[in-house]
Amino acid sequence: MSPVTEQTHRVALRVNGGHYEIDVPARRLLSDALRADLGLTGTHVGCEHGVCGACTVLVDGRPMRSCLMFAVSAQGLEITTVEGLTEADDRMSPVQQAFQDCHGLQCGFCTPGFLTTITAGLEDNPEPTREEAREMIAGNLCRCTGYQNIVESVLRAAQITRERAAPEPLVEAERSDDSPLVEAERSDDSPLVEAERSDDSPLVEAERSDDSPLAEAERSDDRDPGSRSQPRSSAAPRAADEAESGEGA
Repeated sequence: MSPVTEQTHRVALRVNGGHYEIDVPARRLLSDALRADLGLTGTHVGCEHGVCGACTVLVDGRPMRSCLMFAVSAQGLEITTVEGLTEADDRMSPVQQAFQDCHGLQCGFCTPGFLTTITAGLEDNPEPTREEAREMIAGNLCRCTGYQNIVESVLRAAQITRERAAPEPLVEAERSDDSPLVEAERSDDSPLVEAERSDDSPLVEAERSDDSPLAEAERSDDRDPGSRSQPRSSAAPRAADEAESGEGA
C-alpha cells in the first residue's frame, strides 16, 4: 500500500513588504507557515486556540490570531509580523521603543503579540487614556508581569509617536542655510550690517554731533569744574539741623 501524499497548494504571500511563494497543504496554519516555511520565528505559538494572543500578526493592518488562520486564506493580503515593525531607517518603532523604555517585558514570549496588537490599537486611538490602554491589551495574556509596565508602554508609545510626528522648527532653523538668522548674518542688507556701516546711523550721528547730550556734558565739565555734581551724604541735613538747634538754645 503506497503512502498517502498530501496535496499542496501554491500560495503567494506578502509579508513585511516582501513577496513569497510557498507550497503548503490546505490545513497549514498561517502561524506555522510564517515560522516553518518563511523562517519568521518572531511570531510565537502559545495556546493554538486563539486565546493567549502570542501569535498575533497584522493582516491588512488589523490584528489577527495567526494560529486560527489558514495560510491559503492569506493569499493577496498584506501581513506584518513583529520583524516588520521596525521603521525604514532600521529604527525601532514607537511601540518597540516604548517597551524598551518602560521595561514592558520579562520572558518575552508574549511580547510579539503585544507589539503588533498595540501598533494596530494606536492607529485607531493615537491618544489613549490609561483605561483605554488597558482595554487595548485585554485580549493578550502575560504570565510574567502585572501588566502595569505594558500599560505604561502603551502610553509611552503614544507619546513617542507624537514626538516623532511633530516638526522641529528650531533645530531645522539652526541647521538650515535658509533660516532667517543665517540669512541676516550673511546679508549685506541686513539692518545690523546696514546700521554699522551707515554714516547716518543714530550712534554715529550722536558721536560726531556737537549738539549731542554726551558732547554737551563734556563741554560743560571743562568750562566749570566746580559745577560737577558731588555726592551728598545723607548725614549732611541732619548735621545742619543739629547746628541750628544748638544756636537756638
